[in-house]
Amino acid sequence: MRILFIGDVVGAPGRNMIKEYTMRLKQKYKPTITIINGENAASGKGITEKIYKGFLDAGAQVVTLGNHAWDNRNIFEFIEDAKALVRPANFPEGTPGKGYTFVKINDIEIAVINAMGRTFLPAIDCPFRKMDEILEIVKKRTSYIFVDFHAEATSEKQAMGWYLDGRVTAVIGTHTHVQTADERILPKGTAYLTDVGMTGPYDGILGVEKEPVLKKFLTTLPVRFEVAEGREQLNGVVIDFNPKTGLAKSIKRIQINNDHPFYE
Repeated sequence: MRILFIGDVVGAPGRNMIKEYTMRLKQKYKPTITIINGENAASGKGITEKIYKGFLDAGAQVVTLGNHAWDNRNIFEFIEDAKALVRPANFPEGTPGKGYTFVKINDIEIAVINAMGRTFLPAIDCPFRKMDEILEIVKKRTSYIFVDFHAEATSEKQAMGWYLDGRVTAVIGTHTHVQTADERILPKGTAYLTDVGMTGPYDGILGVEKEPVLKKFLTTLPVRFEVAEGREQLNGVVIDFNPKTGLAKSIKRIQINNDHPFYE
């Protein structure tokens, strides 16, 4: 049993990489389920229905979001009908969409949960208590549970990993766009990675053009960020888990860029 998760897709460069490599990755790793974080997919902020459906056509079964979920207003036109789209579950009650979903593949069911941290991000509902609420429901249906924890602070991501150790299959961080090298199986069997990294521009700063970012640091003046052009990258992770327990057996990072070419 295997999960393929591809990190934050940023703009057209990220979508290009999804089109070029998702099926090739699926052929190589043969995942049971493929998940894509698409919260930056529309010009670096938000997602549209066309992009969402494009990810499904590219081979994803679930698309997760994050703090930029509402940046493209098109989302309000389709999110209630998008069965494979999940936004952070700890947004306040009454927020459109849903925070988790179930995917039935052959005779197994996999739950995918999206949650968002609160450190250096909007003060929404507590993600830890929300996870407790969701797991009470989800565990009645399946032991195969993947968590995309969209958070800024490394400490909050690590805390969530330890909090859910042994209770879910994997806790994988998103949002900070730089892949970390701390993949591991926690003592009770949960796969953990602080951040899976981003899919999009390789030569920008977190996916946007360098010059405005440098200007902001040098002058503190407001600037307009644009998705960077040029070389591209894809970052992801592959997780193997035990079909009897739902706990992880291995975790492997994926990097595809000019310095780390993809081999079939």
